[in-house]
Amino acid sequence: MISKKINIKTLSADETRQLGQKIGTLIKLPLIIALRGDLGSGKTAFVQGLAKGLEVPDGYYITSPTFTLINEYPGRMSLVHVDLYRLESIDDLEDLGLDELLYGQAVIAIEWAEKLTGSQPAEQLLVTMEIIDDECRKLTLDATGHDEVNLIRALEDALSG
Repeated sequence: MISKKINIKTLSADETRQLGQKIGTLIKLPLIIALRGDLGSGKTAFVQGLAKGLEVPDGYYITSPTFTLINEYPGRMSLVHVDLYRLESIDDLEDLGLDELLYGQAVIAIEWAEKLTGSQPAEQLLVTMEIIDDECRKLTLDATGHDEVNLIRALEDALSG
C-alpha cells in the first residue's frame, strides 16, 4: 500500500490550528484522520483548524467531545469529531456505531485513535503530536492510501509555495 510521512513543527496552538485549517482546505474526499498524542499536545486545536478549513459555520464551537464521544458538524464536507479518551473497552465502540461512521461520506477526526486497536482502517492520515515544550509541537503526518498520500503531497506544495 502506498504511504508517505512528513514532520512539521508548530510553535503555538494557533500554528497548530492553521495547519489543521490548511489540511481542511485541501481535503476533497471523505477521510479518516487518526490523532495521537498526550493530553495538551494540540489534538483539539488541530481539529478546530480542520473545521475552519472544511467551512464549518462560525456558530459551531469546536470542543473535544470527551463526554459525548462524538460530535458532528456541517460544512463543505461533514466533520465527525470523535474522542475516545474515556472509552473503557473496545466493546464500547460497537455501542457508538463507529464502524458505520468510518465508512461514511465525512471527514472523521478521531482523538486517542490508539484505542482503536486492530479496528483502524488501512487508509487513513495518522497525525502523531509530540510536545517539545510549552508551545512547540512536532506533528508527524503519516498517510496510508492513495488519496491520503495525495493530500500530503498537496500540503507539501502549499507549505513550500
